[in-house]
Amino acid sequence: MNKSISVSFPDGSVREYPQGITPAQIADSLSKSLAKKAVSACVNEIHWDLQWPLQDDCCIQINLNDDNPYSLELIRHDFAHVMARAVQEIWPDTKVTIGPVIKNGWYYDFDRDETFVPTDLERIEKKMKEIINRRDPIRTEIWSREDALSYYGEKGEKYKIELIEAIPADQDIRMYWHGEWQDLCRGPHLKHTGQLPADAFKLTSIAGAYWRGDPKRSMLQRIYGVAFRRRDDLKTYLNFIAEAQKRDHRKLGREMNLFHFQEEAPGMVFWHPNGWRMYKELRSYMDRKQKENGYQEVNTPQVVDRSLWEKSGHWEKFHENMFLVNVDEKIDPNERVSALKPMNCPCHVQIFNNSQKSYRELPLRIAEFGSCIRYEPSGALHGLMRVRGFVQDDAHIFCEEEQIESETKKFISMLSEVYQDLGFSKFAIKFSDRPDIRAGSDKTWDRAEAALQKATTAAGYEFELNPGEGAFYGPKLEFVLTDAIGREWQCGTLQVDFVLPDRLDAVYIGRDGNKHRPVILHRAILGSFERFLGMVIENYAGRLPLWLAPTQVIVATIVSEVDDYARQIVDYLTSHNVRALADTRNEKIGYKIREHSIAKVPFIFAVGLKEQQEKTVSIRSLGETRIQTLELEEAITQFKQRILPPDQK
Repeated sequence: MNKSISVSFPDGSVREYPQGITPAQIADSLSKSLAKKAVSACVNEIHWDLQWPLQDDCCIQINLNDDNPYSLELIRHDFAHVMARAVQEIWPDTKVTIGPVIKNGWYYDFDRDETFVPTDLERIEKKMKEIINRRDPIRTEIWSREDALSYYGEKGEKYKIELIEAIPADQDIRMYWHGEWQDLCRGPHLKHTGQLPADAFKLTSIAGAYWRGDPKRSMLQRIYGVAFRRRDDLKTYLNFIAEAQKRDHRKLGREMNLFHFQEEAPGMVFWHPNGWRMYKELRSYMDRKQKENGYQEVNTPQVVDRSLWEKSGHWEKFHENMFLVNVDEKIDPNERVSALKPMNCPCHVQIFNNSQKSYRELPLRIAEFGSCIRYEPSGALHGLMRVRGFVQDDAHIFCEEEQIESETKKFISMLSEVYQDLGFSKFAIKFSDRPDIRAGSDKTWDRAEAALQKATTAAGYEFELNPGEGAFYGPKLEFVLTDAIGREWQCGTLQVDFVLPDRLDAVYIGRDGNKHRPVILHRAILGSFERFLGMVIENYAGRLPLWLAPTQVIVATIVSEVDDYARQIVDYLTSHNVRALADTRNEKIGYKIREHSIAKVPFIFAVGLKEQQEKTVSIRSLGETRIQTLELEEAITQFKQRILPPDQK
C-alpha cells in the first residue's frame, strides 16, 4: 500500500494524498474547471509536468493557461515539437535534432537532403494547424538508457543517440509522445496539442546551423518560429519586427550612403563621407562634453607588448579575444609578442604612473577616443552593433576612495545629459557584482561593491541587481537605454576598480606623506562609437537630428538654367556652417526629391526660374508634402539655430 504524502498549497492549506499521485489528479480532485485549465505545476518551485508523479512531501502550485510565464514557455516548447512533427509528416525522411525555446519563440534544427525554401514555411504552418486541431494527447515515459539507445539505434537516429550519451548517468531518459509522434525531451509539456493557440504563431525564417554549434560537424537547417498566447499579441510582435526591419541600420546605411563592410576586413567599418561626417559630429560633441566635465584627452599606443597585458590580468582573462602581432624572426629575432589593444585601461595607468602624483591632483580624469580591436567570432558580427574594430569614448578617473561617491554623481549627471541630447530620455541602471572568475580578494570586492552601491544611491538612482556580471577586476554599473520602439540597449558603464592599481603599481602621495593606491573608475557613456551610431540611426529611423545629419540641405534644380543660382545658394549656406550640396543633374525634380528622401536628407531646397527671379527657395522638409517658400536670408535665419548641437544652443 502506498504511503501518504503531504501537499501544501499557495493558500497555506495542506492535504494528504497517496504517494505517486500526479498534479493532474490533484487538480481534478480540487475542481473540474481547474483541471481543464491546468497546463503544468510548480513543485517546490520546480516547473513540473502534470503527468509526473509526486513521491515526497511538497509544495505545489497549479499553473493555468493564463498570463503566467510558465504557460507561455510551455506553448512555445510544444509548438517546437508540433513543428518538428509537421516537418516529418510532410517529409518523412527528415531527421529532427534539437528544438529549444528562445526569446519570443523557438527553433528546431533538421537534417534534410533538400533545402527548405520560404514557401515551405506556409506548408508547415498549415500542417501544424491540422495537428493542433487533432487535439492529440501528450504522454510521457521514463526509459532506461539502454532501451533509449536501442530504440534510436534501430531508427538510425544518430543525433538522438549522441544527445542520450551526453546525458549524465544519474538523470532520467524521458520520452514524450504527441499522438503517435515521439521525441526525446526533458519536458514538461501541455496535456494535448489542442491547448496550443492555432492563430497565435508564425514561422519566421530559415537559417543554417552546425550540429551543436561546431563548424566541424554536420550543417543542419534551422527553422525559427514565434508564438504567443493570443492573436493580438502575435500581431503586435509582427508589427514591431516590421518596424525594426524598417529601422535596420544596415539597410539605412546603404540608403544613406554611410558605410559598408566587406569580406577582406570582417567586422571593420568602411566609413563613407556621409557616415564619417556624422561620426565626426558626434565625436566633436563628446569632446566638448568631456572638456566641460574636467577630462584631459590622451592618446595611447595601438600595439602593446604582451608583458603589460600579463601584469594587468587581461592576458589570462581575455587573450583569446586579442589580435596578436608577431614580427617575422628573420626581420627581428628579438621582437616579442604584442597585441593590438582591446581596451585602454592598462595604457592609461602608464600615463598616471609616468610621474609622481599627489592627492592634490586627484581626482584625475583622463579620456581617450581609443581605437580598439577585439576578436569576435564571424557568426557574432552584426553591422555596427558587433564589430571587431571600434572606438570607445573611454575614460579613467583616478581618485581617492572617499571621492568615489562624488565622482559617481558627476558621471551619472553627465551621462544623463548626453543621453538626453542624443534622443534617449529614459535609461535604467543595472548593478553587476562579482563574477565567479575574478581578480582580488573577497575583502577587496566587498569594499568596491559597497562603495559603488552607496554612491549610486546617493546620486538618487535606483538599480537592478545583475548577479555575477561584473568585470574581473571590479563591480560595475550598466546603463540601459530604451529606444523609440521600446528596445533596450546596454551602453554606458561605470566600474570601481581596486585591483588594477595594485597589479600595475599605481600610487599617489597622500596627505600623510605616504604612498597610497588610487581607486580607478573605468567609465564610458557611448561605449563604442560604432554601436552607438547604429543605435542612433535605428532610434531615429534614419531621420537624424539636424545637427547630426551628414547633409543638412540639398539644393535641387528644377531646370538647368538655374544651376549657377543653386551653387550660389550652396556657397551661401556653407558660409553659415550649413552642410549643403547642389543637385544639378539633368533629372526631373520629382526623381531628385524621391532619391534624397530615401537618403533621409532633412531639407530639400527646390529652385527654378521663379525662385531665381525672386531670390527665394521652396523648402520641403523630410516626410512632409507641404512646401514653404522663403527668401534666402529668412531661410538662413531659421536654420542658424536649428543646426546647432544641443550643447551649443
